[in-house]
Amino acid sequence: MASFDAPLGSSTVPHVTGKLPGPRSAELLARQELRESNARSYPRHLPFAIADAAGSFIRDLDGNVFIDFLAGAGALSLGHNHPELVAKVTEQLGVLTHGLDVPTPAKDAFTHAQLAMLPASMRRRMKIQFCDPSGANAVDAALKLCQTATGRAEVVSFQGAFHGASHAATALTGHVTQPSAAPRVHFFPFSSCGRCPLALAPGTCEINCVSVLERALANPHSGVPLPAAVIMELVQGEGGVIPARGEFARRVRRLTRELGIPLVVDEVQTGCGRTGTWFAFEQYDIEPDVIVASKALSGIGQPVAIVIYDQRLDTWRPAAPAGTFQGNQLAFIAGAESVRIVCRDNILGNVRARGEQVAGRLTELTDHPGVSEVRGRGLMWGIELTPPPGGRPVGELAEEIQARALHNGLIVARGGRDGGVLRLLPPLNVTEQVMDIALDILIEAIRTRTTAHALAA
Repeated sequence: MASFDAPLGSSTVPHVTGKLPGPRSAELLARQELRESNARSYPRHLPFAIADAAGSFIRDLDGNVFIDFLAGAGALSLGHNHPELVAKVTEQLGVLTHGLDVPTPAKDAFTHAQLAMLPASMRRRMKIQFCDPSGANAVDAALKLCQTATGRAEVVSFQGAFHGASHAATALTGHVTQPSAAPRVHFFPFSSCGRCPLALAPGTCEINCVSVLERALANPHSGVPLPAAVIMELVQGEGGVIPARGEFARRVRRLTRELGIPLVVDEVQTGCGRTGTWFAFEQYDIEPDVIVASKALSGIGQPVAIVIYDQRLDTWRPAAPAGTFQGNQLAFIAGAESVRIVCRDNILGNVRARGEQVAGRLTELTDHPGVSEVRGRGLMWGIELTPPPGGRPVGELAEEIQARALHNGLIVARGGRDGGVLRLLPPLNVTEQVMDIALDILIEAIRTRTTAHALAA
């Protein structure tokens, strides 16, 4: 596999000098605080300003170099500035950048590449809808599609799910030909076995969580009418990196098929190879009716979002949904090239190998008193921490570990319940060497900070 996972400059390891933020980063962070919304998030926990980046590495304005295991929240599937993607995007800049939904060679190549990555049994019957550029836009479009096709309004989702934050905006439109599609949502238990949603004793689970859904949809007195769609993540991302149990996913698929309910699989975080197959659903022996994808589709952080769906659902009228930014030619040309690189360089094989490397190394933490659970698939991992003694919030402990890792040269994210899950989303072409360095830093940070909490209790 060709590797572009080279650090910036001549050093072969991350290096951080002095306190963070350094003086040049601090200057930009201060201006950001004055000028930007209080909603800003990442700079509060990752206090630096970026100068440049390459592969799995970021350099800040003060010369500090970090391994980036956040990777644009998973959008940079091939790392920062992959040279072949940069070349394609640079060439496309002089040709066309914005094309609405008019066909172009770049869009045609992207469409072909995405359909070709589906399981063979699905390729001929699936169609693509291009949306405005975020994953939330694609979720919005997918639910509208199912509502239109079924004539029903309500939606089933799962506890702990995250599908974006923009769907309710459709309720604000004043255009009578675009009625609100904001649904009433019914939430059901997800197969989060580390913290059983039904509070069952360990070892007694028979995937009872899906039984709750089965009984509700079969019972006309449950208060849950037949929905327009069931939407599900196969690995809950923001929920704390929680993979669905195989039997859970298969029973949801069986139920939705029997009742004629479209199953929407949200692959915004898990798609494009993140879990070791192009889409996570391939590992569950199911075929959804609708797939939502975004984030890593371009491989280089250029925004694009799509809905891939069974052609029998294609009951939309022209311009429903519409969107100004459906035609990002830079994302299309990069996305087609990204698929070519993934296939040529066996990137999915690297994801699986590095995933096994992570699993092997993190076994060191399975008996650690500060760690509740380690879970993940491919290159999507979560380490759930145990609440520290003395009643301190687990989120504070996670933030301290994140900060220590950063000061030693590793960027990780946090998520899950109370922010107590450390999350790893490295580029899919990360090398074995870089992975080992990153895991050394992370394991040391976890051990040091959890031990300090135990001693202070």
